[in-house]
Formats: sequence, C-alpha cells, structure tokens
Amino acid sequence: MKRLTKKEVEAMKTIWQARKGFVKELIHLHPEPKPHYNTFSSVIRILEEKGFVSHKAYGKDHEYYPLISKEVYGKEFMKEVVREYFGSSYKNVVKYFVSESYLSVTDLKGIIKLLETGELKSKTH
Repeated sequence: MKRLTKKEVEAMKTIWQARKGFVKELIHLHPEPKPHYNTFSSVIRILEEKGFVSHKAYGKDHEYYPLISKEVYGKEFMKEVVREYFGSSYKNVVKYFVSESYLSVTDLKGIIKLLETGELKSKTH
C-alpha cells in the first residue's frame, strides 16, 4: 500500500467521515483551516491515482468515495511502522510503549486477561 502524505491523510479522514461527497461538500466537513478548493481537489485526484478513492461522474461534477476503509489503512500503516521502526517486532513495540509510560503494568495485565478470557483474539502470523 502506498504511503500517504499528511494532507492526503487529512483528506482521507474527511472522505471516510462523509462516506462520499463532492469536493465542496468535503471541504465543508474538513476541519479548520479549510483547504482551498483547487488544493483539495488536487489532493483527491492524487488519492484517486494511488487507488484510495474513486468517483462517480455527474456531468462535470465528481462525487468521490473511499476504496479503502479507515480500518484497512490503519492496519497496513501499523504493519509498516512496526516493520520500519521496530524491526518487525511487536514485542519491541510493547517495550517502547512501556518505556515511554504509554502502557503500565496494569494495562499489560488487563490485555493478558482479555487474551485469557477470549475477549481479545490473537492471530498467529
């Protein structure tokens, strides 16, 4: 999956929220500061070239919609981060979150409990 720029991710968040829309509608939903029409339109065309969105044409107007869900993008993004920055080791990810105080021992015990009770399913790779 191709990597998105910050502006492309912001545009995708708006498209995911809207589910579909014309450029003017999407700009209206976009958080402040609102992008200029031409800039936002260009970003959406790039997203279309990258295979993240498509459109339905109504004459000269185009209604855009996502081809990739936020969940799928998030999973692929996380896999890439783990591979590039943590040597493909999820154990290293957990160690990082613990060492930076994002996860506590209590949090880890809670995660283990969820695994043991089956509330959180683990997948083998």
